[in-house]
Amino acid sequence: MTWLVRNVDLVSGLLAEHVWLALVPVVVGLALALPLGWAATRVPRVRFALLSAAGLLYTVPSLALFVSLPVVLGTQILSPLNIVVALTLYTVALLVRTVADALDAAPPAVLTAATAMGYRPLRRFVAVELPLAVPVIVAGLRVASVSNISLVTVGSLIGIGGLGELFTLGFQRNFLTPLVVGLVGTLALALVVDAVLVLGGRLATPWVRAGVGT
Repeated sequence: MTWLVRNVDLVSGLLAEHVWLALVPVVVGLALALPLGWAATRVPRVRFALLSAAGLLYTVPSLALFVSLPVVLGTQILSPLNIVVALTLYTVALLVRTVADALDAAPPAVLTAATAMGYRPLRRFVAVELPLAVPVIVAGLRVASVSNISLVTVGSLIGIGGLGELFTLGFQRNFLTPLVVGLVGTLALALVVDAVLVLGGRLATPWVRAGVGT
């Protein structure tokens, strides 16, 4: 505890970096996955290609991707952009299937009714399909967010890892306290983000709660 009090500025700075590195890719990844998932539900060949590529991409080890991206992007090895791009790719790979499956699960009767009421495809997607898909998409976001929070710590092996840098510090000094602080901080961050997503999902789908209560 004494070490934490003396180094509160260091820990808070690493925590802020960890949040930025983990959650910016979630936001960008979701923005990319929504149109890709929509396209996957409309064209079977596109679906096969996207889901196959996503599955293959997700098998690439994170450290290998962190190290190889500077060559592709032309960035420095210690640039945070490498982590952000890598985790964005992982997020898209995870969420494309989630979005496609969520949109496919929309009741055909509801979609038919919306079309009969004059909803054009884009309006139907925004006003009907997407709201119905929110619970499944939020579940995917929870997995992606927790996964990213964990993967950011791997970045400490190349000098960019948010709270993961406390692991490196602890190992280098053979000192347990930074390791414990980094571990507890990472777990706490994952729990807080997960709770916020659960709450946000409930607020965005009041009809689900109303249906449960009836």
